[in-house]
Amino acid sequence: MFERFADLGDKLADIEGRLADPSLVRDQKEYQRCAREHAQLSRLHELYQAHQAALEQTRQAQAILWDDGEDAELREMARGELEELEGRARELERELKLVLLPKDPNDDKNIFLEIRAGTGGDEAALFAGDLFRMYGRFAETMGWRVEVMSSNPSELGGFKEIIALISGEQVYSRLKFESGAHRVQRVPETETQGRIHTSAVTVAILPEVDEVELTIDPSELRIDTYRASGAGGQHVNKTDSAIRITHLPTGLVVACQDERSQHKNKAKALTVLRARLLDRIEQERQDKISEDRKNQVGSGDRSERIRTYNFPQGRVTDHRINLTLYQLETVMNGKLDDIILPLIAHDQAERLKEIQ
Repeated sequence: MFERFADLGDKLADIEGRLADPSLVRDQKEYQRCAREHAQLSRLHELYQAHQAALEQTRQAQAILWDDGEDAELREMARGELEELEGRARELERELKLVLLPKDPNDDKNIFLEIRAGTGGDEAALFAGDLFRMYGRFAETMGWRVEVMSSNPSELGGFKEIIALISGEQVYSRLKFESGAHRVQRVPETETQGRIHTSAVTVAILPEVDEVELTIDPSELRIDTYRASGAGGQHVNKTDSAIRITHLPTGLVVACQDERSQHKNKAKALTVLRARLLDRIEQERQDKISEDRKNQVGSGDRSERIRTYNFPQGRVTDHRINLTLYQLETVMNGKLDDIILPLIAHDQAERLKEIQ
């Protein structure tokens, strides 16, 4: 399986030679591509060499153990080392197999985070605001940038809908399993009798799409302008800067009113529309191979209940991998690694089974 790694040293030397070429510096895009490839191959080369060394040490320990002519004390020492060496070889083999897994082409992309209040009225809208703050705090710890593209605030301070662009390194790879229905169980502030209410919020994670990946025919768009509403001071209801774009073939509608400039609102709305269109194309493709998705973490279906946040018990449960944490306050403060990393590990483990 790992024969393809045998000539990694030669490939690394070739890339190092190209990186040392002064002419490559003038082509920054190519230089950065080569630098990324060099970093990836360097890590892979280190893993391969460590794996080969562990196999060789395992063979040496086995040879000593099986040699009746060897000193008994030396054979006992080899017996003690053998289990550790075999375990290290297995772990290095697993890491190499992870490298062989097909890479999700969207993993390096920025994302659009879309959060919409579902069943539960004002309480659902409040929780949508809580989730947006949760993801915002997580983004801050990761060094990512959050830019609100469109929002529809509720009267009590939450959001009926909010869409944000989150940009940075490996954003999609970390957040791609967040799509689905998030359920909250808690006593609303407006509840006078202390009853627990259940509400739902829908989260969608869409990779950012550039014009090269998906070109939209302008003739398929209807663009309407209207006056912004909501908070905004003197600007509100003064100019028709808000934009609503309808994609006629699919009926998808995107509205944006957060910028004072009509041009900026249009540009933002188009980027969101492009992401939604590509997401629809991908969903249709995945529906055709739905049986092949049975081992993946969730189906990506927006209606699928993926997680429950139970405030009275301080509990958060991810239903896809049967993970329960009694760390609700920590999670709501944006510390999501204890949920996100197990989801990624589960997905990797399921995909590894396919190449065993």
